[in-house]
Amino acid sequence: MNAAWAVFRRELLLAARRPAEWIQPLVFYAIVAVLFPLGVEAHDPALKVFAPAVIWVGALLAALLGVERMFRGDLDDGTLEQLLLAEAPTALLVAAKLAAHWLLTAVPLVVAAPLLGVALGLEPLAVKVLTLSLLLGTPTLMFTGGFAAALTVGAQRAGMLLPILVLPLMTPAVIFGGGAVRAANAGLPFDAPLYFLAALLALSVTLLPFAAAGALRNALE
Repeated sequence: MNAAWAVFRRELLLAARRPAEWIQPLVFYAIVAVLFPLGVEAHDPALKVFAPAVIWVGALLAALLGVERMFRGDLDDGTLEQLLLAEAPTALLVAAKLAAHWLLTAVPLVVAAPLLGVALGLEPLAVKVLTLSLLLGTPTLMFTGGFAAALTVGAQRAGMLLPILVLPLMTPAVIFGGGAVRAANAGLPFDAPLYFLAALLALSVTLLPFAAAGALRNALE
């Protein structure tokens, strides 16, 4: 656990020195959500229908912005070899790194979600469900993106390959997250999509660090 905390703390310190890298996804997320209403008529009721999908797709695209750089810098400066040679389980160290990226990239998106939901005309209950769905779903997006980044860390032109790999894996979280908000906005039961998001979260946190660790070892062999 000391090694995992060291990796987590290192990621936070590096982010503090490069604030633009973790502010950029939040700015992109806000721009996507704010510009969408400009493409529809004023006070169009359809805006409330499309708002959950707009916010969730914006969160997905924002999460993709920093995925390619997640392990690339560690590969270039030799940190990745040290992670794989450490006595601590590699999966635990990878999980700590992904958790730090979630804290830096996804938590600001979750915090901004209520403001964007109100701006897009969502009902108060739907805004609460939106925030909860993002809190449950964004770790899945981040861990899935980390797994894809580990698969392509040694590949050339990984930026073109990553979206092809990661988008199908992230789609279930977007479907269930948007579905929960739409159900709450329509006054329908929204428990089931949230349970599915929680199940995806449990699977992602427990399985993907091991898969990412194996992909990193394979990339260095």
